[in-house]
Amino acid sequence: MAARAIGSGTISFGLVSIPFKVYTAASSQNVSFNLLHKKCGGRMKQQYLCPVDNVVVERSDMVKGFEFAKDQYVHFTEDDLKKLQAAKTDALELVEFVPESTVDLVYMEKSYYIGPDKGGDRAYQLLAQAMKRSGKIAVGRYCTHGREQLVLIRPYHQKGLIMHYVYYANEVRSFDEVGVGSDATFKDIELDLADKLIEQLARPEFKADQFRDEYQDRVRTAVDQKVAGQEISVAEEAPKAQIIDLFEALKRSLASGPAAKEDAAPGSVKPVKKAAPRDGKKKAGTG
Repeated sequence: MAARAIGSGTISFGLVSIPFKVYTAASSQNVSFNLLHKKCGGRMKQQYLCPVDNVVVERSDMVKGFEFAKDQYVHFTEDDLKKLQAAKTDALELVEFVPESTVDLVYMEKSYYIGPDKGGDRAYQLLAQAMKRSGKIAVGRYCTHGREQLVLIRPYHQKGLIMHYVYYANEVRSFDEVGVGSDATFKDIELDLADKLIEQLARPEFKADQFRDEYQDRVRTAVDQKVAGQEISVAEEAPKAQIIDLFEALKRSLASGPAAKEDAAPGSVKPVKKAAPRDGKKKAGTG
């Protein structure tokens, strides 16, 4: 079944214009619940209560307000907000091209597939192939829904393009605000064990279809059980042993990994070889 476009517009850079269509790239499949009246099972409806007049207020009697100081608001009517909106041109202007490696993934917000609209096939494919050859992605401004959205466009899936909505710089918190503890030093053998653990769990590529939302699966199974009039049955997970010592944790992780299970006999643990110095030099007194 062909994907259904959710929007359209025109990509422009230099004197080139490319008509395009926007398609949903991903959507959350999280399970959701409704609030019901415990007594009768009826679905609850949300109401807005004014705490000053102690009355339920209809939407038609509401206005939007911006809090400029504690408990102080300026009012905005729908006409006020329309005047502030950007022109609904659906234009996507590419303003610069940058190396993909310079983009921090923390800025990514949403993703949309971009496909050519009528008459834009050749220009669309030319842009995609040129970006792929150059190893660069485009930074652009997408004017849609009355807002100017910062976006990244990159080549995707052989001949295609994908658009990422990205956060503005003031929307992303600095990592400097996160505490990572004081500087730690590690023994060579600890570093060697950590390297081996990473190598043991390494895979040539990420494959999303190898993972499932296990919580969602449990909820859907429970729904089927309840619909069938059965009691919910969920297998309990065995409690994990708490290991405080980092070196011991690394050793046990390696011993219980897939490679260790294949090479070692059941119940046995391979001895850990002493690692060579990280700088590659021989210790004094060795031959």
